[in-house]
Amino acid sequence: MSSDGTRNAHVGWLPYIVAATFFMEYLDTTVIATALPQMARSFGVGPNSLSLGMTAYMLALAIFIPASGWVADRCGARTVFVSAIGVFTIASVLCGLSQNVPEFTAARLLQGIGGAMMVPVGRLIVVRSTDKARMMQAISTITWPAIAAPVVGPPIGGFITTYASWRWIFLLNVPFGLAAIAVALAMVPNLRGTERKPLDVVGLLLSGVALTAILYGAELASQPAANPWLALAVVAGGLLVGTLAFQHAKRHPYPLVDVSTLKVPTFSVTVITGSFTRIGIGAVPYLMPLLFQVGFGLSAFRSGLLLLASALGNLGMKALTTRILQRYGFRMVSIVDVAVAGVFIIACGLLTPHVPLMFVLIVVFVYGVARSMQFSTLATLAYADIPQPQMSAASTLWSAAAQMTIGLGIAFGAVSLRVAALFNGETTGHVFTLDDFRLAFLFAGVLTLLSVPGYMGLARNAGQSIGGGSAGGETTARG
Repeated sequence: MSSDGTRNAHVGWLPYIVAATFFMEYLDTTVIATALPQMARSFGVGPNSLSLGMTAYMLALAIFIPASGWVADRCGARTVFVSAIGVFTIASVLCGLSQNVPEFTAARLLQGIGGAMMVPVGRLIVVRSTDKARMMQAISTITWPAIAAPVVGPPIGGFITTYASWRWIFLLNVPFGLAAIAVALAMVPNLRGTERKPLDVVGLLLSGVALTAILYGAELASQPAANPWLALAVVAGGLLVGTLAFQHAKRHPYPLVDVSTLKVPTFSVTVITGSFTRIGIGAVPYLMPLLFQVGFGLSAFRSGLLLLASALGNLGMKALTTRILQRYGFRMVSIVDVAVAGVFIIACGLLTPHVPLMFVLIVVFVYGVARSMQFSTLATLAYADIPQPQMSAASTLWSAAAQMTIGLGIAFGAVSLRVAALFNGETTGHVFTLDDFRLAFLFAGVLTLLSVPGYMGLARNAGQSIGGGSAGGETTARG
């Protein structure tokens, strides 16, 4: 069989191969939070001392995600993807064998380098190898790990740390990593860019500093003992440097992050409007566990069980996402789904220990459904109208925006809770009441609802090229 024939035979498996590696990376990131107390005891330090390891991982993501597209174009997507899986797997072993904080921090830094290359390049492989007719299903497949991992990660982490050792969180990546490498070598095409571009060093520095500041500020904001205003200042500094990076990219002939892709209306909406949506929706995974544990007084285990309702909503929606988009179209689904998400985020703040359990589960479940639907919609629509030569640039920018909004969602939730506490007269900001959570969820819900007008500017037939339903004949974005 020719190389083209082999590629066509294997292309149907690519989304599943990439999704498996994504799940390994996302799950690894989310389960660590549950294991921190046991890890701290193992190292003989306080839990806050391990924040350096978390920060090192984010720094690696911030620096290397913007360069992922350039490296894939230069070295070949399969070469980079397989190497990234190998680096991530080796780093996982080193994390599991760490005996102190410096060793763990160094291993997490290496693991972050692998993750920074693995996720964007994996997404690039799928969008470059999949024809428009199958794009919606392919993107839906690779999106589910990012949706599912944050809600199933904490219960899995709790189970492993309770009945085994935190080291198994990392060591379990080894068989998955080796299997992924073997399958990727056999089935993933080694795609390259059509043009060899010089490395934009200034763009790399600016984008790295911007993402580092934003992600570090988000991490700072999530720490109960941290000054929220300092965290906000760090995030604001990151956004300022990000503006400089944007202006540099517009002027540079071969920018590392090609912002010209934002001229495509569907991509622009998913990056700009979608960022506000993801920040609002992304604040909930930070706020909801605190609501159940601090506001309701539940144990971490019982809180995790309630959060499984969100996981069921997330996973259950995946089977219907493609059919809903084919029936109603991206524009209508985005508008309705973001409105539903905003309303139910606000409803989360109205929950109290006295509310019937079934009502709590319904609210959490519907939030999970809306979250899953919107994240899948944004990830799919992003590539609907991107020309093939710009796929690498679009994947890099999308990955950077997605990583940034994850951090900003956490920061927004943390700062909202502290602002709510100050508004309600709590000066220390360390002890939160149900009234504080009510305001914090209100802030997150309102931010989500404020993104609705952005989706109204989409063409009615937006995404029709990849199978989205059309409610009319418009071919360009309105407004």
